[in-house]
Amino acid sequence: MTTTEHRPLPSLLSVVRTRSGVELKEFFRQRESVVFTLFFPVILLLALGAILDYDLGSGVDFPQYFMAGVIAVGIFGASLQNMAIHIAGERSDGTLKSLSGTPMPKSAYFIGKVVQVLAVAVATIVVLLLIGVLVYGIDLPTGRDWLTFAWVAVLGAAACTLLGITVSTLARNSRSASATVTPIALVLEFISGVFLPFDQVPTWLQTIASLFPLKWMAQGLRSVFLPDALAAREPAGSFELGRVALVLGIWCVVGLVLCVRTFRWQDRGQD
Repeated sequence: MTTTEHRPLPSLLSVVRTRSGVELKEFFRQRESVVFTLFFPVILLLALGAILDYDLGSGVDFPQYFMAGVIAVGIFGASLQNMAIHIAGERSDGTLKSLSGTPMPKSAYFIGKVVQVLAVAVATIVVLLLIGVLVYGIDLPTGRDWLTFAWVAVLGAAACTLLGITVSTLARNSRSASATVTPIALVLEFISGVFLPFDQVPTWLQTIASLFPLKWMAQGLRSVFLPDALAAREPAGSFELGRVALVLGIWCVVGLVLCVRTFRWQDRGQD
């Protein structure tokens, strides 16, 4: 009598490592994704920084002010837009359905996505900071400002990633997701103090922007690139870092709940 040996299933860590590698390879093999997600913020910084080179007071020029906003845009693109478009495409072409039928823990798929977002966001931030310093002489954060920079970026990326996963459920494929998400993202960027000082945005649009994480992420990042004197130009007269942490944290919780309740592994009608 012969016995069949069953190989033990790989550990979750091993599966996550493999899945993360797959996610990164797939992202960087798609030229359109790399250009839109990684280079779009770079183009914005180079173009607007050159065109809108004026003084905002307290020795701050527009490129210095814009640095926080363009980094927020980079994180926003790597997380919400990237997740919404790509997951919708994977659901539409059957990739998600196939993955759900494998022994792979479903958590490994989401962790792989998070690793991809963090890797792309870090790459985008590094490139933007290098260009900011070399081309425009941007003053980098110092001391504890780097800690603020880190937690604002991580919380903002987490909130936007979870929202992106949720939004992906609303679209039938990557094209419809892109057509839906991109215009909304551009509007949010304009009203969130990304492309122009936030105090120049009409009050009613400021109110709408304050409902979404992008505004708070940009505000938190401004606190590390701008002197305290410019905090007076914020709606509350300060950078409100406590409220930034609270709002982004709430969005993380809300986004997680929405993901759990709405995420689907296949299109409607195929469940």
